Amino acid sequence: MNVTRRQALRAGAIATVAGAALELPLWLESRGARAAELDPTTIPQFTSQLHILPAMPTSAVSSTIDSYTVSARPFKQQILPTGFPSTPVFGFGATQDSSTLHVPACTIEATVNRQTQVTWANQLMNSAGQYMPHILPVDPTLHWANPPGGTGGRDSVPVFTSTPGPYTGPVPLVVHMHGAHVYEESDGYPEAWFLPNASNIPSGYATVGSTYARYNTEAVNRFGATWNTGTAQYEYGNDQRATALWFHDHSLGMTRLNVRAGLLGMYVLRGGSSDLKAGILPGPAPARDNAAGTQYYEIPLIIQDPSFNTDGTQYLPSANTFSSGPYIPQTDIPPIWNDVYFGSTITVNGHTWPNLNVEPRRYRFRVLNGCAVRPLTLKVVSSLTAAAPASVAVPIWVIGSDGGFLPHPVELSGKTGLPVLPAERYDIIVDFTGLKPGTHLYLSNEGAAATVGTTASVMRFTVVPLKSADTSVAPQHLTLPSYTPPAGTSTTRRVSFTEVASSFASVVSVDACGTVDASGTNTVRTWGDPVTETPAYGSTETWEVWNFTGSGISHVFHMHLVQFQVVNRQTIGSSTLQSPYSYEIGPKDSCDAPAGMITRVKAHFDRHGTYVWHCHLLDHEDNSMMRPFQVV
Repeated sequence: MNVTRRQALRAGAIATVAGAALELPLWLESRGARAAELDPTTIPQFTSQLHILPAMPTSAVSSTIDSYTVSARPFKQQILPTGFPSTPVFGFGATQDSSTLHVPACTIEATVNRQTQVTWANQLMNSAGQYMPHILPVDPTLHWANPPGGTGGRDSVPVFTSTPGPYTGPVPLVVHMHGAHVYEESDGYPEAWFLPNASNIPSGYATVGSTYARYNTEAVNRFGATWNTGTAQYEYGNDQRATALWFHDHSLGMTRLNVRAGLLGMYVLRGGSSDLKAGILPGPAPARDNAAGTQYYEIPLIIQDPSFNTDGTQYLPSANTFSSGPYIPQTDIPPIWNDVYFGSTITVNGHTWPNLNVEPRRYRFRVLNGCAVRPLTLKVVSSLTAAAPASVAVPIWVIGSDGGFLPHPVELSGKTGLPVLPAERYDIIVDFTGLKPGTHLYLSNEGAAATVGTTASVMRFTVVPLKSADTSVAPQHLTLPSYTPPAGTSTTRRVSFTEVASSFASVVSVDACGTVDASGTNTVRTWGDPVTETPAYGSTETWEVWNFTGSGISHVFHMHLVQFQVVNRQTIGSSTLQSPYSYEIGPKDSCDAPAGMITRVKAHFDRHGTYVWHCHLLDHEDNSMMRPFQVV
């Protein structure tokens, strides 16, 4: 059976042979190039217990502000099971307590309408204070941060006279709080990056991105913030609905690498009129003041898909696997960047295929797809070998999405799973009530390119005896806080996602955005082009997202600053409208933009400043499928 690379990209497609999902050739390279890669089928599953991410400790607490100092540092973590080598990672932890370093990070707990202040520090250095090069291959031919370009060439597409190897200099960092309602200087703009305050930064390198100084000034003027060398202090007002946000690096042209390396974590916002009173939902969740031995019934699940080498290091191709060259500058084909790369394992909270002991009661899971590009379709099943689509063993009840609670709970049962695209979060309840101790159930994945035996498995649930009574409300009886979507609209904008083919070969050289005129004609626009989206302050707009991608891939549309409403979808050229999926009828900041379709969203813009919209498939975002917008 021959499957082309473009066929492999078709979102939602699962090639099956005798009921087993087929790993697609797109992700395979020559055996010689992958000789050191660890075969995922040799990794034991369900031998490690799920790491329940604790709450990040504060650095200071006042009557009005919770303050954190959070550092990005290099370290090693036992991601693979015991007996395998540990893995070098980049991760976050409290600056004052190195024991809190973990991939993904400890959860920042926040309160609605109470300010959170985070000083983000780039400490990607060794013990001697010298910078650490990246642990994954950096392609310096993209439109990227480009520190070697100095202040005149940073945040640009460098010019080369011969094909370069991977960049091995100091690693930029800028942290985006995904889904947060913030002023522009605290948004984590891709050109506001900063290098570590290392002793060996090469002469002539830019140490900060092109917008860092301006945002520093704004932060001082607005909040009296202090930005020292190698840091940025961000302010989160938390003036939005209770929900689970997440933070991750957003450095220009490097996000896919820094997130894969481990620079991500969850930020849970609680309280206010958009939350439920304690005790209605399963809990408690990890908190800063929890006593040792506390049993948790609300648990974050951050899912990723790394590949590994036999020495424990992460594997990511160091060459373009879609083309054997020639590369830039002889052609327009990047030498290292890949249009899409799926990893070969699944991790949850930083461990491959963990087990979670669950009591016969209800659990609340805050699910984040932290993969760079892999779409997930999650189910709780009794067997991992059943043909897809498998019947569920226990329904998933969806009660919330990216921006807070849905209008009402949504039950996914029968053979229906929960699609979770990269960057999406879902608030779900799984009810294990009535199951006998010793029962094994599994969280499975039936998303695109899932492979039975490896990436079709996520984690195992093992039922253990009940330790305390469950007093939470059954999901079918819940009354959730009301949600009022943005009202009215002043403007309709047409934007697009598209692939730009190489002029030299049938491969993608750039993933781009664009604008679409009234006739449906697309104009390609990349990161460096002038701003074309300028919503007025206080306005509510409808954005049409046209997906012209020829490979048939679903993109993930994400807007900074706002939580939007998914209005409808329609096939390009058709007049038939499709309603939003049942599980995305609440506030969203990231959503499916299927191939060949127009996806409509409605958003309210109430902060002046420059923000971004982009595809949240990180391999695409990093090669110009991202655009600034300016609220004027």
